[in-house]
Amino acid sequence: MPKLKTHRGAAKRFKVTATGKIKRSKACKSHLLTKKSAKRKRSLRKPGYVDSANLKAIKRVLGV
Repeated sequence: MPKLKTHRGAAKRFKVTATGKIKRSKACKSHLLTKKSAKRKRSLRKPGYVDSANLKAIKRVLGV
């Protein structure tokens, strides 16, 4: 079976950590920011991690 190509769109959105978790950026940080509280916007800066339900699919498209 040939090697799978990395999904380039996914490669730009996800990073694999040293422990094997997949880091992602949080949604809702691009526009309509005036109505969102400073606390909410601050928490959106922090990285999120892909949950276990989607981990297998994301790893497959990343070629990990």
